[in-house]
Amino acid sequence: MTDARILLALTTDPRATVVALAERLGLSRNTVQARLGRMEQGDALGSFERRITTKALGYPLTAFVTARVDQHRLAEVSEELGAINEVVEVFGLSGETDLLVRVVAADAEDLYRIAGRILAIPAIERTTTALAMRELVPHRLTPLLLRRAAGDKGAQGGR
Repeated sequence: MTDARILLALTTDPRATVVALAERLGLSRNTVQARLGRMEQGDALGSFERRITTKALGYPLTAFVTARVDQHRLAEVSEELGAINEVVEVFGLSGETDLLVRVVAADAEDLYRIAGRILAIPAIERTTTALAMRELVPHRLTPLLLRRAAGDKGAQGGR
């Protein structure tokens, strides 16, 4: 619960110092510093990049490409996808498709070029591209943090 409270405070004020967080949460500076250190070493804190919008960088289009791949060459596919700057996320999936690739593009012509680069990867057998028309629910974690901070067992997988 303490970690969730610290993370919630950071969502409100991402630039808060350790001292400011400690004062706001009624915790010692050492406690906050130690917990933040553990979170940075673990996988609790992601990169600052998530806060930058791709539109601000000149990429207003977002598309999702699903791909079927030769499973024996998945590492090669991942490496080649990582070499395409406009590929911003790749998830391995269960089901009929193997990968979900989130790409950004400057315009439709740019998206066509990027989709072609993805399809040209030798181990990719087939792709389908869907253009995101609008973001209806933006990436968010605050509702989960509120549950965790409240000690809700649902936040840990139970009901």
